[in-house]
Amino acid sequence: FQGALSYQLSSALLFDAVHAVVAAVQELNRSQNVGATQLSCKSSKIWEHGTSLMNYLRMVELEGLTGHIEFNSKGQRSNYALRIMQNSRDGLRQIGQWHSEQGLSMERKLPSINVTDTLFNTTLTITTILENPYVMLRPNHQEMEGNERYEGFCMDMLKELADILKFKYCINLVGDGVYGVSGTNGTWTGMVGELISRKADLAVAGLTITAEREKVIDFSKPFMTLGISIMYRVHLGRRPGYFSFLDPFSPGVWLFMLLAYLAVSCVLFLVARLTPYEWYNPHPCMKGRCNLLINQYSLGNSFWFPVGGFMQQGSTIAPRALSTRCVSGVWWAFTLIIISSYTANLAAFLTVQRMEVPIESVDDLADQTAIEYGTMHGGSTMTFFQNSRYQTYQRMWNFMHSKQPSVFVKSTEEGIARVVNSNYAYLLESTMNEYYRQRNCNLTQIGGLLDTKGYGIGMPVGSVYRDEFDLAILKLQEDNRLEILKRKWWDGGKCPKEEDHRAKGLGMENIGGIFVVLVCGLLVAIFMAVLEFMWFLRQTPGTELSVCEEMLRELQGIVLCRDSLQLRRRRGTTMLRPRSLPLEERRARAAAVSLSNGKLCGAAAGLPLSEPLSHRLAQEAALVARGCSHIRICPECRRFQGLRAMRPGGGPSHGASPTHMPTKPRILSDGKEN
Repeated sequence: FQGALSYQLSSALLFDAVHAVVAAVQELNRSQNVGATQLSCKSSKIWEHGTSLMNYLRMVELEGLTGHIEFNSKGQRSNYALRIMQNSRDGLRQIGQWHSEQGLSMERKLPSINVTDTLFNTTLTITTILENPYVMLRPNHQEMEGNERYEGFCMDMLKELADILKFKYCINLVGDGVYGVSGTNGTWTGMVGELISRKADLAVAGLTITAEREKVIDFSKPFMTLGISIMYRVHLGRRPGYFSFLDPFSPGVWLFMLLAYLAVSCVLFLVARLTPYEWYNPHPCMKGRCNLLINQYSLGNSFWFPVGGFMQQGSTIAPRALSTRCVSGVWWAFTLIIISSYTANLAAFLTVQRMEVPIESVDDLADQTAIEYGTMHGGSTMTFFQNSRYQTYQRMWNFMHSKQPSVFVKSTEEGIARVVNSNYAYLLESTMNEYYRQRNCNLTQIGGLLDTKGYGIGMPVGSVYRDEFDLAILKLQEDNRLEILKRKWWDGGKCPKEEDHRAKGLGMENIGGIFVVLVCGLLVAIFMAVLEFMWFLRQTPGTELSVCEEMLRELQGIVLCRDSLQLRRRRGTTMLRPRSLPLEERRARAAAVSLSNGKLCGAAAGLPLSEPLSHRLAQEAALVARGCSHIRICPECRRFQGLRAMRPGGGPSHGASPTHMPTKPRILSDGKEN
């Protein structure tokens, strides 16, 4: 119908033009004898009556098929009016008039969207382009015809609009397969060109609203907001290994921590030996009778104390002197910062596979030449860089325009394939970037958006349907229909979201190394226990069994939960079976020889082990009656290895024999004798 109407209008204009020329020639013939002259385009000679004819044409006034015909001094038609018609179910009817001198005058207001019949039962020609997920061919499109061959976001939106505005449509793919750019002679290609030439009534696709396009066509309200983004392939760093829990610190930091531990241990041992306040009497209740001083910081304890502080577990060894407390405080402050820093960085190194991307923003992309980058040829993104006045974007356009071979691609699929298979970054709309990243896990977005713009429905200039489509799009947005359609076509990709990566639990590939450390530590402990067992047997003369038999006997007792421990006396004593002695005697002997320092603490001062237990208990009770409150402190001596004899005047004597022990065995807190 519209094509027929356009044909009738062209015929009427042609009739009026011929009529105007005939009228001008008739007036010219009255004053001059008009004759035909043979002319050549290569000759500078002109028709002698040409200027006069142009003057008579400007003076022509008549009523033609297209209304009043009159021209101004410049030869342009003037003083004419255009009727504004509305297509309704009753046919065309005039709703207004536009006069070249008086302007627009409407006879009635345009009806609202709910009662409109402008588009009622009208068939519109839709031009579009194949672009996922906006317009796509169905898998079985060969078996279908017409509009049913296509699917996608724009197709569903077009159905929603057709249901609201009650119109029909016919979809045609654009001939040259581009969105539309301006040529050197002012012509336009693609969908924009078809709208300008009136070959299509609407352009429904991912058509970006730009100022240059707005000059030649009209756009509806934007149905989607987006921006230009950078697509690049994912560069994953090395996957976390079994010992990735060591990654929060560099190897140099671990080495210096080990050196710091050794230095603190040595300084602690030296300071504890130098200060007199770390040498003390373990039996304050027996002053005058116990002439020994003890230092808890042996070489082994000096190396164990920093370990307990570093592992945040503490130790039963407490510093007494100001100097040793200073060393301990500094070490604890050091471990506080180290452990806090390690804990803060551990989660990131174990749960996140860090990406090693050579570019992180558009500035990084513009400042290098190793990575090629480009965009779709003939699209709005290319126009954005071509017309931009921003220095960075100008430099990027110069690079893209001069690069050979060309960095421009014909379609988004070609650009993505180039990103995956080569060192190439593709510049495209963020919505397309999001869609393809959901379906290809090897793609990622670099940086943020370069600009902000929107997609709109294209129409010819002055389209009477513009307001109605604007209202219909706003209605779809208010009803969240466009958001529902976007989720329908964008979601459902196979690639997990970034939140899923952060919430993923740790696997054995992340923290398996700490289990290896645990197993190795247990094996080393077992090996050291075997060595200690063998060393003790070698230092004990008069053993009746071999080392293997003795170890097998001990293991058998452990498995059977039997007391298979044989009481051993170091340095020249013989081994005694526990069942060959009375219970009190076994306890006394065990208390006399089972100290960790290997010294005799109870029976070495002349008190016979055969003294009845009741007699010794009575002596301890007498000490308690005298008000001795330190009677239960004696278990400390189990931890002390450094012993120093007291001089008669109360000072320590380095040359005293370690056999000057308290003359009275003591009752320990666990009920054993010391």
